[in-house]
Amino acid sequence: MYLHLGQDTVVTTDSIVAMFDIDACTVSKKTRDFLAAAQKNGEVVNVSFELPRSFVVCRENGKTVVYISQLSTKTLSRRKAI
Repeated sequence: MYLHLGQDTVVTTDSIVAMFDIDACTVSKKTRDFLAAAQKNGEVVNVSFELPRSFVVCRENGKTVVYISQLSTKTLSRRKAI
């Protein structure tokens, strides 16, 4: 099944490792370090040009990909998979 993250981005639900609320999680230094390392390694995909509200960590083809979305984790979790 698939989950629409925003704009034209869809991921398989099997690839999703976790979904995080940006405001709640970026308080932690470890989370900020994780996001900075992912950005440095080119693993971050911004799927919106609006204010980010969540990030979704996926494992695709043996690589970690972090999607930044304007949708909240609550909205994403309530969406029906396609």
